[in-house]
Amino acid sequence: MIYLLRHGETVWNTLGRFQGQKDSPLTNYGIEQADLVAELLYQELSDDYRSFDFQVSPLGRTLETAGRLKRVLPLSIREDARLMEVTVGSWDGMTKFEIDTEFPGALDGSDAFDWYFRSPDGETFDHACDRAKAWISDVQRPTVALSHGLFGRIIRGVYAGLSEREMLELPVPQDGFYCLRDGDLNLIYRKTSAVQAAN
Repeated sequence: MIYLLRHGETVWNTLGRFQGQKDSPLTNYGIEQADLVAELLYQELSDDYRSFDFQVSPLGRTLETAGRLKRVLPLSIREDARLMEVTVGSWDGMTKFEIDTEFPGALDGSDAFDWYFRSPDGETFDHACDRAKAWISDVQRPTVALSHGLFGRIIRGVYAGLSEREMLELPVPQDGFYCLRDGDLNLIYRKTSAVQAAN
């Protein structure tokens, strides 16, 4: 079983900048989201939390979110670079407008879901999938994993056997998280609902 979380909202999230493997801090709202997720996770795990590994992307925004979680759940953090966000290379930290201006035509024919893999020096979709598969195959016990929006989609998609398009269109909430168990993806959202997101 894997509980897959995303970091809270960051300053660059609000500005439409794709962070990739660069960083910006959580906003006040992002801190509230992290605190909400911590409470939801506490309710979900109850006293069983000691049986879980806690694996975290080593980027600043995930470590900041992990710090908020540890205020509620005293889990030992283990950083794993395989959980880092997909990098778009020289486009990390840029908005789509800036990319279109500095790299004319590079985004032609792309949409809101597939433009990440148009970067001339970024990570490929296949490489990101291989990274997700390698991480999943190494999970040996119940695990809480704290990752990112795009890479979280890929982890869920690989886990559930989805197509590339299905993966990239998955939602990426910052005030809920997913439980990956027995091939299912279940969204744990707010204090009372668990909604099956995909099979």
